[in-house]
Amino acid sequence: MSANGKIDALNDAVQEMLESFGGEDDSRAEIHVSVVTFGKDGAKVHQPLAPAAKVQWSRMTAAGGTPMGAAFDAATGMIEDRAQIPSRAYRPTIILVSDGQPTDDWQAPLKRLLGAERASKAARFAMAIGDDADEGMLAAFLATAEARVYRAHEARQIKQFFRWVTMSVTQRSRSANPDSVIAAEPTNLDDFNF
Repeated sequence: MSANGKIDALNDAVQEMLESFGGEDDSRAEIHVSVVTFGKDGAKVHQPLAPAAKVQWSRMTAAGGTPMGAAFDAATGMIEDRAQIPSRAYRPTIILVSDGQPTDDWQAPLKRLLGAERASKAARFAMAIGDDADEGMLAAFLATAEARVYRAHEARQIKQFFRWVTMSVTQRSRSANPDSVIAAEPTNLDDFNF
């Protein structure tokens, strides 16, 4: 992740996403964001859940392994915690950006996420980073035949992916039914450059 400016591109893409979410002015829905990171220090909440408009982004760094199982458990715990995310909240979105090569036990935590009452209903997106990324593992996270893993060979593709995710989430928040499933997906992120 740290090679070829990818972590910088990821930080820039998240910052841009937060600014777009924070600029949404719709009384029906306020977009909240949390970021869970995983690496040499294990999985941790890098950005606690908060309205996007109030987040002061702190840039991430890349180092160490890929304790993805711990990250799945952290995400599941947050989504299932009704004190953090009340029952009236709309369907959550989970974005996974990784090489898809976990260095811890990930199958059982992923099974818990996919089997949890609310986390199982989350819209899930995955981006594979690196030439050796395991798309099969990332597809297991998506757990639907229609969904696809997007691949970033270059830093600019990370930004394109996040622009598409940002557009998808903001369209949902503006729709009559924000819990609805996203209908269209780009076949090529290069076609999605705006």
